Amino acid sequence: MPGEKAVFCARSIKKQIAFRDKPEKAHLAGWVKAVYNKHENVYTQQCTSKEGSTANMTISDIAKMAGVSSAAVSRYLNGGPLSEQKRAIIREVVEKTGYRPDTTAQTLRTGKVNQVGVIAPSIGSQSVGQLTAGIASELDARNYLLLLGNTELDAQRELGYLTAMQRNHVAGIILLGSYYTPQLAQALKNCSVPVVVTGQRFPDVACVYNDDHTAARELTQRMLEHGRRRIVYIGGSERDDATGIQRREGVQDALRDAGLDGDQLPRICCNAFTVEEGQRCMQELLTRCPFLDGVVCVTDTVAFGAMHALKQAGRQIGRDVGLAGIGDSWAGSVTDPGLATVRFYQKQVGQEAARILLQMLEEKEYGGPVRQVTLGYQVVERGSL
Repeated sequence: MPGEKAVFCARSIKKQIAFRDKPEKAHLAGWVKAVYNKHENVYTQQCTSKEGSTANMTISDIAKMAGVSSAAVSRYLNGGPLSEQKRAIIREVVEKTGYRPDTTAQTLRTGKVNQVGVIAPSIGSQSVGQLTAGIASELDARNYLLLLGNTELDAQRELGYLTAMQRNHVAGIILLGSYYTPQLAQALKNCSVPVVVTGQRFPDVACVYNDDHTAARELTQRMLEHGRRRIVYIGGSERDDATGIQRREGVQDALRDAGLDGDQLPRICCNAFTVEEGQRCMQELLTRCPFLDGVVCVTDTVAFGAMHALKQAGRQIGRDVGLAGIGDSWAGSVTDPGLATVRFYQKQVGQEAARILLQMLEEKEYGGPVRQVTLGYQVVERGSL
């Protein structure tokens, strides 16, 4: 036993010397004590308050250990503005002590919790996964938790989540938009917390969205440059402005730019963004337009179904007929041939939406100028064109 104590004392002396060389961390030295674990025959180090208790630590204790004000610790815990130097020092103390604020007391005091509600139309979507990853990365950095609701494109469930999240005192809501209805417009207007919408451009609401129209237009132009002239389109429900209307109009505008009749674009709307629907729609278009030489699809998943139908019909993709989707699914890089597509930066959309929401929370001004941000895209050319 004396041997272990000697080793521990030597380590403690080294730690004190290290703190002497780093005075900004010296205040931590006095808050570390040795605890002997007789079951494992080791000494561990435990950070304590002056009273020797870790369970009853307060913001004031953390502030003293970090050498900052209690207000600075409060801003850190609530995701408020703080210099990176202070943020790093406080983070180190919080991690060493394992301190966790009393969320019940916070809720009673502020009426809110450090949670942001995220309402998604379908959690199985690749784009939704990328969006939520971006949102989570920004929220984690500000000590906010993410509360996820999955609507499965059910408008009533979407409205229910908006209500339930407000009742549970979330600080704000990020809505991954789909259909804009009068009921949703009224619900957003009545929200008691700030709301940011992604993927759609809703009026009078903060939004971060993709340039679907220009992206579809440029993708179709690339197909036209490969000599395709008898182009057809597999689209989605036009209840969805971004994927249903903007993408279809982008394709039509590209045809008009090339001197073709965009209004007469042969098209069909799929009932869902699935491989099966893509296959069904492609088979119908092959019957209606047997001489087609180009197909633009509303999403990559729909395009995979179209690819299967074209191969079944004996068409050589990239040679007899061009094919393109939108969304840059990972599978598009391994199909034969590779699928031409549009890459949207969905993770960045999520990050920007979270930043806007956090800024609204810091400024506590939900009724100011509405921020609406459009992010860019990249056309990815592969062998299917």
